[in-house]
Amino acid sequence: MNAIQQFHHFFNCCIGAWRTERTYHYLDRGEVERSRTEFTIRTLTPELKHKVLADNNYPNHNVDGFLGFHLAFETVSETGEEAGQELNMLFVPRQETPLGLQGDYLRDRAYEEDRPMVAAFRFDPGSLQLVMTTTYTRVVAVDTITLLNPRLRLRQILTYQRPPQGRPLQELLLVGFGVEQKLT
Repeated sequence: MNAIQQFHHFFNCCIGAWRTERTYHYLDRGEVERSRTEFTIRTLTPELKHKVLADNNYPNHNVDGFLGFHLAFETVSETGEEAGQELNMLFVPRQETPLGLQGDYLRDRAYEEDRPMVAAFRFDPGSLQLVMTTTYTRVVAVDTITLLNPRLRLRQILTYQRPPQGRPLQELLLVGFGVEQKLT
């Protein structure tokens, strides 16, 4: 399979209901938190794909080849704090290299800031790993999903203090790890 076919396989495996157990290490506060999240992933309709493009003032395209999800989740932390969100996301491949795909990752609502957001993604077809990098106002989030098999994913979340323009990511504020299992 080529990179695009592997990307479609990755996305097809992600459709459904999932449960994840995560551990977050807040390095700037010296705290550790555990949480459980249940989430559902549905294929994004062509109408919603166009909405995500419009929300982000992104040039209109033929969206047939773009992969998109509707994501809904509910999280409960070990302290009983609850959070939930629904959002639509769209992946627009821009370049295929020997290392895989790269492109834009668009959302109608971002996690850190409640507004439309264009970020970057790269997909490694050899490891079935999707890396999404979002530059927010104050931080940069690097979210990695590795598909181990169609029912099991590993998640890694790294949040850095946003460095000055042109400087590398250095000051790590949060490290999160999760095991995501598909519900039957």
